[in-house]
Amino acid sequence: MKIYHLKNIGKAMLCGAILLGPTSCSDFLDEKDPVNLTPESFYTIPDHAEAAIAATYANLRFYGDGAGIFSANWQMLEAVTGTASTQTGQNSDLNNLYSLTYDGNTGHVVNWWNGLYRLIANANLALDKIPTIDYKAPATEAQRTKLLGEASFLRAWAYFNAVRLWGDVPLVTKPQTATSEDFFATRAPQEEVYALIVADLQKAEAAGLPLTDVNGRASQMAVKALLSKVYLTMAGFPLSKGAAYYKLAADKALEVITYAKANPATVNLFPTYKELHQENLKNRVEHLFQIQYNAAAAGVGGFPLNDYFPNFKAVTYSGPGGTGSTVPTLSFYNSYETGDLRTKNQEGWFYTSYYINGTGAEFSLDAPYVFKYFNIAALGGPGITPTKLNNLNVNLIRYAEVLLIYAEAQNEVGGPNQEAYDAYKRIRDRAKLTTPELGTFTAATFREAVWRERWYEFAYEGITWFDMVRLRKVFNEKTKGFDNFVGHVNLNISTGATLQEKHLLFPLGVQEMLNNPGLKTQNPGY
Repeated sequence: MKIYHLKNIGKAMLCGAILLGPTSCSDFLDEKDPVNLTPESFYTIPDHAEAAIAATYANLRFYGDGAGIFSANWQMLEAVTGTASTQTGQNSDLNNLYSLTYDGNTGHVVNWWNGLYRLIANANLALDKIPTIDYKAPATEAQRTKLLGEASFLRAWAYFNAVRLWGDVPLVTKPQTATSEDFFATRAPQEEVYALIVADLQKAEAAGLPLTDVNGRASQMAVKALLSKVYLTMAGFPLSKGAAYYKLAADKALEVITYAKANPATVNLFPTYKELHQENLKNRVEHLFQIQYNAAAAGVGGFPLNDYFPNFKAVTYSGPGGTGSTVPTLSFYNSYETGDLRTKNQEGWFYTSYYINGTGAEFSLDAPYVFKYFNIAALGGPGITPTKLNNLNVNLIRYAEVLLIYAEAQNEVGGPNQEAYDAYKRIRDRAKLTTPELGTFTAATFREAVWRERWYEFAYEGITWFDMVRLRKVFNEKTKGFDNFVGHVNLNISTGATLQEKHLLFPLGVQEMLNNPGLKTQNPGY
């Protein structure tokens, strides 16, 4: 339905009169429909640029969207690691991920592809159209540059995930229509995809972003942290760029560490693990970049990682609930060092007891569950009246990861120096663990020590799987050493699930291959 301005009503009436010639009505009849927006009609003022970037940030939330009964997209990155299992088993796609029998029809795989490329499409549109907007006072060119930096950062994040999940992927950098030359895009080599990722992050780094941002938008520290992670990944498999890229990763991580040392109230580790899931600390201190949630805001929604909650146990104000569709394996839980605070009940990542309906008597959960994301203020705790609005964010980059990126990368450059040792030790200090002296480590033993700490610190944060792929190594809970990726047995199901060469990449979605003739070849083994 067309919407007309009131000032045109009189003109419309006059256009019905015989006395008027046809040209006198032309400006009315040619009026454009303001409801039928197109990229050309929308991107005209700075506010439109802000809206475009807000929409691109919103696309990040596909991460927590549903993937069938008792499951969500984020579980794809946990089920395949071997550190998690399920107590429900009612979602066949999720079961196939746990057993490593997934294929191109698995819903989570399809949802990740669609989610990432939707984000890329919105970022491409913003990058293409924002430069065409006429920025006049009080808007500034600096605002335009900042927004373009944010769009570049978000596109880099999306492509970084896509290239690690599927290898060679379509490299689309312009808005698409049915007549676009690369509408049916073919797969670009991983090297080209990584080149775009690095270029986008370098643009973001030079875009005048704030050093940190408590509103959850991209900041210089978030960009540098992600760039250090990209370099670390490029140094390993499959690109195997080696020492030069380990050096780039170490140097970029050190920039963040140096800033944190000078500004410890702004960037730092939280003193306790509980603060990591404390709602009033979102986007602050250790949280360098998060996906934003707000249960009270229409179209945003509440925190989406509730499938970690125990299966029908009354741990929240709402009584028996949760699905237990992602729970820690006992073998992984038991592999933590004795005394590790991350395994201490109601202190670290895992709880073995909680309170009836969140606020009542304490009761045993009969097993360890992931409480890394339990929002006590919203869901209930001793002496707390729950708000019932779970607005916790989802972590994408923590300062703890920057510390371990530096420790790992610096070790690969020239062995463990004092700075690398200190970064590694800070993670263990918070866990209340004793760390051997620097002189007791060789490059080889320090390497595995840092890897092991990554498994323990970033469990259930969507990071472990990508470590397995770039290292071609998997933590063995029984030996506490590292197996080769191919042939490692995940202990998350009763029969065990053996990692194969094909599992280094996920399959392309079958429907996407049918829709796009440019995707002619499925990943090997699928």
